[in-house]
Amino acid sequence: MFTHRTSRPLRLALATATALSLTGGGLLALAGSAAAAPAKYADDFNGDGYRDYAEASLGGSFAVTYGTATGPGTVRKTFTQNSPNIPGAAGDAGGTGDAFGDDLAAADLDRDGYADLAVTDFTEKVSGKTGSGAVVIMWGAKSGLGAKATRLPVGAVTHRGFGKAVETGDFDGDGKPDLAVVDSLDTAYIFRGGFSKTGTTGKVTKHTLPLSSPDILEPTGLVAGQVTKDKATDLYVLGQGYRKDKMTQDAWFLRGGTTVKPAAKVTPINNTAPDYSPTGVIADFDKNGYGDLAVSDTAHNKGAGSVVVVRGGASGPTTTYRLTQSTAGVATGATKNDGFGVALSAGDTNRDGYPDLAVNSAEEKVGSAAAAGGVHLLRGGKKGLTGTGSQWFTRSTAGVPGSPTADERFGLNLRLRDTDRDGDADLLIGDKDYEQTSLLLPGGASGITTAAVTKLGVWPSFPQ
Repeated sequence: MFTHRTSRPLRLALATATALSLTGGGLLALAGSAAAAPAKYADDFNGDGYRDYAEASLGGSFAVTYGTATGPGTVRKTFTQNSPNIPGAAGDAGGTGDAFGDDLAAADLDRDGYADLAVTDFTEKVSGKTGSGAVVIMWGAKSGLGAKATRLPVGAVTHRGFGKAVETGDFDGDGKPDLAVVDSLDTAYIFRGGFSKTGTTGKVTKHTLPLSSPDILEPTGLVAGQVTKDKATDLYVLGQGYRKDKMTQDAWFLRGGTTVKPAAKVTPINNTAPDYSPTGVIADFDKNGYGDLAVSDTAHNKGAGSVVVVRGGASGPTTTYRLTQSTAGVATGATKNDGFGVALSAGDTNRDGYPDLAVNSAEEKVGSAAAAGGVHLLRGGKKGLTGTGSQWFTRSTAGVPGSPTADERFGLNLRLRDTDRDGDADLLIGDKDYEQTSLLLPGGASGITTAAVTKLGVWPSFPQ
């Protein structure tokens, strides 16, 4: 599908940031009792009032850079299963590699004022069951993450792949943060709050496509956010399907509420080819009160790629539309294996109230440099996402340091985030892979600018 991707960027996704994209960059403060005083930010792991930066990875690790008043600071820590207090064993996946840290999701799960981090490892061997999979909750504290960690209580099943993806959100609308997890087979699990450091959770429900559904879905990712206008967080399960003798890519909607209501059928994204590592984000791009799903379809048009937007409505998904590099107003042209949409991130970059969407095209040729890569910024508006007023950033863009280099894949990873807390989202673009750094392009009244590009010691390994 494309030459290289770092750990699954859905990843999707933190649920925190999905909610931020819906509110144009505001704070996420999950409701709780006054006595509980939950963390102001759902990714403030040390409770100092600043958002921290968790980075998913490959090879059995993840990293956290602690935030300051001006953005990411210099205090950074990397965790593996060899780190103190973390359950499980590093590299125990039977020769298939260690997926610890492949996906992350943050929330103050025990509502003690410190954000916590759910860390997946779908390859983990549990109770002698190879590939059963596990999700570890790293508990926040004044010292940050690392003092205590516990596993979600799930029975072991060989090759189930529990923890293929994880998201946080208030899926039952009771004001307590919950956790959604999918396995590699066919099941989504929702763990209700409250959570405790002893490993207990609230009620757990399991969800699979109804037997009456004509569709088959193997989960590959999760996206959480508010699609309908109620107070509960909704959920999309992304996955590969099988229809009319062809592999497909689909999105399955689960409506949040006191009782989670799964859709009877999936929403087709690509009827002829799957995306084994899809990326998605929910945001209200047309500001009609319903959250829209923007999801990658990188197999489209011989790998040129596209983004499919599933409009939200009163009861869930409605109609869809597609954006490509052939869309009017979008720079460059769609060519084979461009990888348009491999990474996505949403946020309001110019404070107009409409979330925008950052979309990479990591395999794009820039000048004579093959696979030099770049990032598109698509504007939200009354009609949703369009190419009107879109921006295109590469190493050849004035103000961006360096020059286009073959096979660099500039923008392979990206994130929209209000790093300086001025109300508009800034764009972090993955710099050089081996440096694990990013370039920060600030947002402003006219959108993303290159007037004051700076280098940061964080790696935007998932879109939010």
